[in-house]
Amino acid sequence: MVPLLSASPVDPSTFGLFLVVMAALAATPGPANLFAIATGMAEGPRAALLGVLGMNAAMLVWFAAAALGLGALVAAFPTVFALIALAGGIYVGWLGANALWAAARPATEAHDQRLTPGKASPFLRGFGVQIANPKALLFFTAILPPFLDPMRPAAPQLAAFALGTLALDLIAMSAYGLAGGALSSRLRNRRYRRIFNAAVGLLLLTAAVLILTRNHLAAIG
Repeated sequence: MVPLLSASPVDPSTFGLFLVVMAALAATPGPANLFAIATGMAEGPRAALLGVLGMNAAMLVWFAAAALGLGALVAAFPTVFALIALAGGIYVGWLGANALWAAARPATEAHDQRLTPGKASPFLRGFGVQIANPKALLFFTAILPPFLDPMRPAAPQLAAFALGTLALDLIAMSAYGLAGGALSSRLRNRRYRRIFNAAVGLLLLTAAVLILTRNHLAAIG
């Protein structure tokens, strides 16, 4: 038993179950996936992939925080984490409102260019969305802990879980983003552009509602 523990950072059966759970979660249309498809629709595939990279960079920060004792920090400073999620939800809502405003403007004010729902780069916007996503906090405080084996070193386990999580998130988010990017070519037509601006706004507002609602429920719990 000891050689097996030293050879593998995570029990294979446990890791397999973890991947199944994460695959289901990664494919669920949550705030991150909605942001990916909205960015793809608004700015094209390249921007969508940059946003996906930003969101995955934020997940690396979450994993680093988990390695440093995220659970203890959340227990000690729950208000701080609630405020971070609140700010993220408001920011995503602002991006959605900005997109709806672009759709509602008169045709004379419309420009023949793609919607840019924020001045920041897609990478930074993606990072901001995921770093403030209560789903990430829920993952590290409720979903991940049951898979951790106290008999094994924590750091190698977290590294293995991080690789699995990032790989699945990268696949799912990229699929959503590229699907939105495939639709962006229709934006050359002004009428379609206004329709897509409205769709992007609704997607981002939905993501904001999910973030704020989950944050509110977490605060109540």
